[in-house]
Amino acid sequence: MKKLFPIQHVMGYVFSLILSAVALSVVFWDMSVGVGMTILLVCAAIQMSVQLFLFMHIGENRSKGALYANLVYALFVGLVTVFGTLLTMIWGYQ
Repeated sequence: MKKLFPIQHVMGYVFSLILSAVALSVVFWDMSVGVGMTILLVCAAIQMSVQLFLFMHIGENRSKGALYANLVYALFVGLVTVFGTLLTMIWGYQ
């Protein structure tokens, strides 16, 4: 029965909830911008790694090269989308 219970997934879920509560506490405690952004960025990086390794099973496949290539490609597309939007909407496209 112990093999059937997904303890790693439950612990990942609980850890994600704790990280979300920490990020929400930045808003409620009215922290300075520098401290708040540092806490939010650290929480976001940890949450991303928890999601990737526990729920998306990024380390459980034999073809790790393909998984990491897809991850790099997704990061590239996300950054191009964000900075392209900033370029056209905020920085002015003339």
